[in-house]
Amino acid sequence: MIDYEAEYNNRALVPDHMTIIDGWARDAAAYRESADCQTGIAYELGERARYDLFLPAGGMPATGAIALFLHGGYWQALDRSYFSHMAHGPNAHGLPVAVANYSLCPQVRVADIVEEVRQLAGHLWERYRKPVIAYGHSAGGQLTAALLATDWGNRGLPPRLVPAGLAISGVFDLQPLIGTSINANLRLDRKEAIEVSPVALAAPMGTRLIAAVGGGESSEFIRQSRVIADAWGRGGVATELDIRGQDNHFTVIAPLADPASDLTAAFVSMARAIC
Repeated sequence: MIDYEAEYNNRALVPDHMTIIDGWARDAAAYRESADCQTGIAYELGERARYDLFLPAGGMPATGAIALFLHGGYWQALDRSYFSHMAHGPNAHGLPVAVANYSLCPQVRVADIVEEVRQLAGHLWERYRKPVIAYGHSAGGQLTAALLATDWGNRGLPPRLVPAGLAISGVFDLQPLIGTSINANLRLDRKEAIEVSPVALAAPMGTRLIAAVGGGESSEFIRQSRVIADAWGRGGVATELDIRGQDNHFTVIAPLADPASDLTAAFVSMARAIC
């Protein structure tokens, strides 16, 4: 029997996680100081419905995509201030990046968060008139996939508003979380867990998804990325599974802060390919 509590408890699996998270905060603050950024832009009325916009050298490009980074924290923790440096790699290659907050559980449900980030993507289109290339970590990986799977045309928006995404260490089937302590704040039952699981949604044919995960993560996290890459790949999505060395759940996103990294290159290439 799989011990889901142990498999999904990333903080217990990585004893020095707080040192890494503190490093995120320092690196993010340093990047905000050096970057061309606008902070605290509202996309809805909610207290946390804000994002920071990081522009490449030369300002907002006339053409191309805008990237959207969605943070992790199991839909119940952290905020954008820890992740400003996730814009560094894409910015260096000419991509503008929005690093966003969203409302957190238990004040809202996971389904509410999914809808909120859909509203955010729509806002980015209305404001900047650019397709959105999503990338996110952990819970942000689930939200990235949910954006790809959205019927944008039914919302009066371009059908391929979010044509591609990089989901890092995502949870694409939320059912295993139901019996864990993580669910105390999520309050998922079986029905809702299925409804917010990207793997249970119709594969968004014609889109592209890179599912990246650390090779040092739990077997469940690696399985989650394998499953979405396989299921959506069979459904007409151009999927790629990227198992990254021995990175753990907290170190796996580090390459995005490096303009010269392979992960940054893959993301930028994906963005350029759709524009």
